Amino acid sequence: MTSWDQRATQVLDALRLDSIKNRILTLAVLATLIPALSTAVLSYRQNRRALTDTLDSELRSVVSQTAREIDLWVDRRSYDARVFTGSFEVTENLDRIPQGGAVGSVAQGRLTDYLVNVLGRSADYAGFLTTDREARTMASAGEVEVSLDALPVDWLQRVERGEAVISEPYVDPQLSETVATLAVPIEAGPLSFVGSLAATLTFSAVDGILEDFSPEGAGRVALVTSGGQVIAGSGGADGATVDAAILQVLASAQGGAAEYTDSDGVEMVGALAAIPGLTWSVVAQRPTAEAYAQVIQLRNSAFLLVSIILVVVGAIAYLLGVVIVRPLARLTAGAGAVAAGDLSVDLPAAGRGEVGYLTQVFNDMVERLRQSRTELAERNEELERLSVTDLLTGLHNRRFLLDAFDKEISRADRHERPFCVLMVDVDRFKHYNDTYGHPAGDEVLRRMGVVLKDATRDLDVTARYGGEEFICLLPECDLENAVLAGERIRTRLAQETFEGGAVTISVGVAEFPTHGDSPAAVIAEADVALYEAKGAGRDQVKSAPPKAKGDAKVKATKRTESAKKKRSSSKKGDSAAPAAKKQPAAKTGAKKSAKGASK
Repeated sequence: MTSWDQRATQVLDALRLDSIKNRILTLAVLATLIPALSTAVLSYRQNRRALTDTLDSELRSVVSQTAREIDLWVDRRSYDARVFTGSFEVTENLDRIPQGGAVGSVAQGRLTDYLVNVLGRSADYAGFLTTDREARTMASAGEVEVSLDALPVDWLQRVERGEAVISEPYVDPQLSETVATLAVPIEAGPLSFVGSLAATLTFSAVDGILEDFSPEGAGRVALVTSGGQVIAGSGGADGATVDAAILQVLASAQGGAAEYTDSDGVEMVGALAAIPGLTWSVVAQRPTAEAYAQVIQLRNSAFLLVSIILVVVGAIAYLLGVVIVRPLARLTAGAGAVAAGDLSVDLPAAGRGEVGYLTQVFNDMVERLRQSRTELAERNEELERLSVTDLLTGLHNRRFLLDAFDKEISRADRHERPFCVLMVDVDRFKHYNDTYGHPAGDEVLRRMGVVLKDATRDLDVTARYGGEEFICLLPECDLENAVLAGERIRTRLAQETFEGGAVTISVGVAEFPTHGDSPAAVIAEADVALYEAKGAGRDQVKSAPPKAKGDAKVKATKRTESAKKKRSSSKKGDSAAPAAKKQPAAKTGAKKSAKGASK
């Protein structure tokens, strides 16, 4: 091996590329990633540069056109105000007001009426005020008071020279919106200054102008002062402010687009244009994410495409490596999984060679083991079913019934809801059995199992308790409905036809916790009711007699204490409690066997 080969081998080992599979995968990834990423980055940069030029041109056009439109709007408002002052009502009455008396009062009223009339026809003004040569108020009109203090200090001298003066915008407390004070001269003739007309100028119309020029999407245009106060904006954002640092960044771009972060932390791209003759500027901006959405989408699409290609190429390289070097490793892993108990292993065919034949034999072995496990599970399931089922009637047996009693008592204690027990006994069954034979008696018992299943709910538990005795456990059922259930069973049985003629039953009903706080107690009370039914002539349903109030209270107290002890013992892991709880049921079973012999 040459020195170059040795160095290459050492490098590959250091990079953990010692296996053929890893080398194939690495080569495929690099061969795909390098040209694809280079192309994507170059395309992104070129498209972003082109979009930046387009965006710069768009924002530059927006701010320049908007600034020109705002300048025209201000000029029109100044011209309108001068037109208002050219009326004879203004100059004539303004000259008469200082005379005082009736003449001055009439003149002031006529001038006020004129101002009110003009104000009603001009939506851009909220108030008018006329002054004489010394800036003393002569007449006013409007819903707000015109603020002369907002005007520059030298406003009167400038108005006297024939200029129109507009103040810096301010928030009017009565209107709660941004306004400005506009002052124009009142002249009785050429170079004949007699006073001034001041007006409160609103910017409601400016919002519409800005809205018309607003960029698409989330872009907006705002009219701001030199201090950054927003006078008006698309979307009605007047009253806000723009940081001085942002205004400086935009001004340094000289009308072009500049990128910055606004006060809310959102990246923006915007432009600024000053309005001639005023200290106001127009600012247009768009979120950077929206402005460059197209190029960002292109970038994301390119990276997504590269990722897809990379995944596909990587998958192909990986599969190639698997086909070449890993059939035996796959077989070894499968054998290890089977040894650990996982029989879901199903190895794919590995070709026609020796490894393929070995894989086929391995799959056959696993399939046989899987079938053996399934058959064993089915046998265990059948044994479990038989252990809780009475073979003759198909009903549950005593073991299942006692477990169901324990669960139902816990549920009833938890939800404070009663349940009932039906003790069902076939009348004169011993005589029937002796007269017609045991096969006929067995048929009666089997039919009783069918009747009990048909006449009870799916959630009810029906069990053969012993001999010809059956028990029905009725969850969420009170004594009255349990008696109806017993009658339903008795009526259903009367519809059956037997070899020895009609067969009847007697039913005893008891309720938990009214007649007992344990399985043995409730069954015993149902048994007492059963014998009352037999003593009353059989073929009927009897409920256990109600307990005295004192007994019920004592039993309820005991049941509560028993439930608390049970919960406490379950938390401590007391495993002896279930066995102890079943002892009374066993005693009851012995008692029932003795009674069955006397029937």
